[in-house]
Amino acid sequence: MNSHITILKHPLIEHKLAILRNKDTSNQLFRATLNELSYLLVYEITRDLALQPVQIQTPLATCTARQLAEQILLIPILRAGLGMMDGILDLIPTARVGHIGVYRDEKTLQPVEYYCKLPPGAEKMRAFLLDPMLATGGSIIHVASLLKKRGLSRITVVSILAAPEGLTALQAAHPDIQIYSAMLDERLDEHGYILPGLGDCGDRLFGTV
Repeated sequence: MNSHITILKHPLIEHKLAILRNKDTSNQLFRATLNELSYLLVYEITRDLALQPVQIQTPLATCTARQLAEQILLIPILRAGLGMMDGILDLIPTARVGHIGVYRDEKTLQPVEYYCKLPPGAEKMRAFLLDPMLATGGSIIHVASLLKKRGLSRITVVSILAAPEGLTALQAAHPDIQIYSAMLDERLDEHGYILPGLGDCGDRLFGTV
């Protein structure tokens, strides 16, 4: 793996991944666990955010503290990306949110876009592209290209599971994008699903199976 890809390692991350993978995990527990796991990822994915000095009056004295210097933009890829949004917003409540709808054609495995809504000034923000499953990479590559066409240049991809094939494709298409994933799985199956994976994340989030 090159320096643009970070696989996050932590006992709590692996513990919650085990819950997500379990086919007997209920939709309610799946949603709650994905939210908690996204919360855990925030510490790593925001490690390089820029800070700026501010003067603050404490109960005892004035001091110079540091606060975030850049506006954060969260962009969940609909629909599964929505499961990651709240966990990150819990720690960065000032973040703005955009939405992009993309589904994968089951025959061609190619991404099909059906919705895009970004806040004004998005091109000036630090964007975190949220998609739990980096499988073939097609949807994320498509969305990243769309965002760049709209002027966004600082894009970070955040996933829960990634397949080697998807990482390779994304890195080839967008070598400037930082990628974070909680786990690198074995491979894709003949239908483009991650193995061992956790099934269809959107279906398990919203009970559509």
